[in-house]
Amino acid sequence: MPEAWSILIEKEYLKFSCAHFLIFPDGSKERLHGHNYQVVSEIDGRLSEHGLVIDFKMVKPIIRKLCDWLDEHWLIPGLHPVLTYRQRDDGHTEIHYKDCHYLAPTSEIIVLPINNTSAENFAAWIGRSLLAELRTTFGPLSVSRLRVAVSETSGQSGVYTYSD
Repeated sequence: MPEAWSILIEKEYLKFSCAHFLIFPDGSKERLHGHNYQVVSEIDGRLSEHGLVIDFKMVKPIIRKLCDWLDEHWLIPGLHPVLTYRQRDDGHTEIHYKDCHYLAPTSEIIVLPINNTSAENFAAWIGRSLLAELRTTFGPLSVSRLRVAVSETSGQSGVYTYSD
């Protein structure tokens, strides 16, 4: 078996709180509620001549920035086939799902390019955003695998894995 290296980033401050509701396959949905999500990341890659996959100090702020951006917002699935939203001129956004209609300040809503507000989709959005930011910041990195877990409660996580 060939040797492999990775860094694992699991810090208490890598978290975000948000409101959401999950839409189930049968079309029913949860009530609007919130979670305190925790984010854990693992990055696999080649070991550099300096003995590093990538410097922890350079990765943690990127994850923190993503978490901070999501924090204390209502997250909406912009790619759901039934849910709709419309930003009004008065600074509010209307959200409609079947017979449920909501109105909230636009500044408190983030519409993500996902089809449902699941922990799995949050992990994928954070993972893809992290990978893009790492490539922008560090150029062509040797990331062979990236894994992001987003837990909504202890022992219950959605996980996204990117493999090169």
